[in-house]
Amino acid sequence: MSQSYVVARVGKPHGLRGEVTVQVHTDDPAARFVPGASFATDPAPRGPLLLTGVRRHQGVYLLSFEGHTDRDAAEELRGTRLLVDDEGESEPGDDWREEDLVGFAVSLPDGSHLGEVSALHVRPAQDLLEVRTTRGQVLVPFVEELVPEVDEDARRVVVDPPPGLLELGE
Repeated sequence: MSQSYVVARVGKPHGLRGEVTVQVHTDDPAARFVPGASFATDPAPRGPLLLTGVRRHQGVYLLSFEGHTDRDAAEELRGTRLLVDDEGESEPGDDWREEDLVGFAVSLPDGSHLGEVSALHVRPAQDLLEVRTTRGQVLVPFVEELVPEVDEDARRVVVDPPPGLLELGE
């Protein structure tokens, strides 16, 4: 059975010719973002979208879609999630998607409650977990040393921050 996955979320328009920035949610954007690729969308009425152009500018993917050839048309796509259907793409737990983690409880190694995962920011060097705490939002590098456990069944993430990480921004 196939399942839909978010591979990107459309951001702001770039320039005047319909290009949009995207927040990438796939580990292989070069294979996913090729001219001629078609994406289902969320919300569904905005798609499907046929990719006509791809380029990188200062590390950001810029995409163009058929029928969206100016800045106004590109602005209408802001917030759209690009979806693909994958059959057996990877084993569960090999990689994480934002929709997998949002809403998970976040605790410290001693079991005390820290907050809740509110977003996953995919970055070239390392991903960042955004955690909503009672004192505000905190970004935690999503690396094994700082996030030693992700329990899918319990919908819980354990964060082991170095001294001072949780105090940044206070």
